Amino acid sequence: MIAETPLLVKLVQLVDRLPERPRPIKRPRGRPRFYPDGLFLKALVIMILRHLHTVYELLTVLDQPTAEMSQLRRLLYVNGRFPSRRTWERRLQALPETLPAQIGALGRHLVSLLRPWATCGRAVAIDSTTLRARGGVWHKKDRDAGVVPHTSIDTQAHWTKSGWHGWVYGWKLHVVVTVAEVWLPLAAELPAANRHDGEQALTLVPALPDEARYVLGDRHYNTPEVRAFCDQTDRMLVATQPGRYPHRDDGVEVRRIFHLLRSRAIENFNEGSPQQAAGYLQNSANC
Repeated sequence: MIAETPLLVKLVQLVDRLPERPRPIKRPRGRPRFYPDGLFLKALVIMILRHLHTVYELLTVLDQPTAEMSQLRRLLYVNGRFPSRRTWERRLQALPETLPAQIGALGRHLVSLLRPWATCGRAVAIDSTTLRARGGVWHKKDRDAGVVPHTSIDTQAHWTKSGWHGWVYGWKLHVVVTVAEVWLPLAAELPAANRHDGEQALTLVPALPDEARYVLGDRHYNTPEVRAFCDQTDRMLVATQPGRYPHRDDGVEVRRIFHLLRSRAIENFNEGSPQQAAGYLQNSANC
């Protein structure tokens, strides 16, 4: 009887098939890295699916004497070498900085393979989700004074006001996905929560595939800068208009259809793994 490969092992194996992120034109200073970024992306996949928050937990689980863990350990070797604990900690801490480029490369690759817009309009949905920082909060009076009252406070996070949750100290997960039968992430970033959605859009939209023609967003993206950038790249921004409801201009019915499509794509996508993944990225950066 042939044993079936566990699903987690299959997912980790898929990392090797992902397109490589664009390499910098100029090689960074210092000794070249022996272990590729993809190795630590494999570890991140394991940590997310197994609900592991630290490198210690990751290595402890990998040491379990099971067939599944044995297969996973083999996938984490490079030329017969396995990273030390300190290497795992250092490289996982730096991994979030490389993920936006990797997500963009993966999204463009999947669009070319799956052709999600073959039978529908070439639209994308953009939105942000507020995520609370782990640990305590850094109040404004302490931040202004440069005082960190507790070591659990994430000093890189910031404050924002959410329409649903009120004031939140943390981060924002900004995501762009395809509006089609399949929702593919095309761009994503996790800046501090105080960064305005419209400002962040100026770094997300350039990462989109050339095929994308309609950018669907809420009122926070309806800024002159975002609209001008979309016009320059031959795209149309469809965003909520300012002013009191109900709107009575000529385009209101068309926008209503676009907003419904956007809501179905981005809201359902955000209810799944991206929020969980973002939480683990914060944990990885702090481990």
